[in-house]
Amino acid sequence: MFPSARSSERPMGDNAILSAMRRMGIEKEEMSGHGFRAMARTILDEVLGFRPDFIEYQLAHAVRDPNGRAYNRTAHLPERKK
Repeated sequence: MFPSARSSERPMGDNAILSAMRRMGIEKEEMSGHGFRAMARTILDEVLGFRPDFIEYQLAHAVRDPNGRAYNRTAHLPERKK
């Protein structure tokens, strides 16, 4: 979402995002870089109705599976691209 100025292959680092937010006048008590991820998670689920497991994969979270991660190799890439 936020590409690095140094490489098109990597995202911006945490400090670059925090620095940009501070320059925009967003104080640390108001929002953090990680706060955007939490806000996106909530909106994608409650407002837009995306499947929670797709959201978790997109956020690079480990998705709980009753059979264990060792047996679940799904990534749901076509659905996540939508």
